[in-house]
Amino acid sequence: MTEQKNIVDRINADFTQAMKAGDKVKLETLRSLRAALKDKEIALRGQGKKLSDEEILASITSAAKKRRESIDEFTKAGRTERAEEERKELKIIEEYLPEQLSPEEIETKVRAVIEQTGAESMKDMGKVMASVMPELKGRADGKEVQNIVKKLLGG
Repeated sequence: MTEQKNIVDRINADFTQAMKAGDKVKLETLRSLRAALKDKEIALRGQGKKLSDEEILASITSAAKKRRESIDEFTKAGRTERAEEERKELKIIEEYLPEQLSPEEIETKVRAVIEQTGAESMKDMGKVMASVMPELKGRADGKEVQNIVKKLLGG
């Protein structure tokens, strides 16, 4: 738990720094991220488990996904200032995620999985997604991967 533990330490240090600097957006964003991690830790403790690297990454990824969805919804509703607030929060959260893959890099990995699994049509989409997502976890948005898989399978 070394790399991810450093992420939690970094979040805590950045939280303190944001508090001292009076950076309200960063402070609130990190507060919500810390709360999500604490909730996950408490839930796992009840099962006799500890917070793993994967669970930390999943919580941060989930927070980023929620912001992306909110940005889409606020934009569709014409609430540009709320969408902009969500963009600022997303940018802060993304600092704690592994570097995101470009669409080209995702497509390369998806093509390799399609070849490896012998997928030929949309009916094989589940098989492709099940194989590629663990490899891309935390490094690519699931919707983006899904769209690329659909495009490559002719959907």
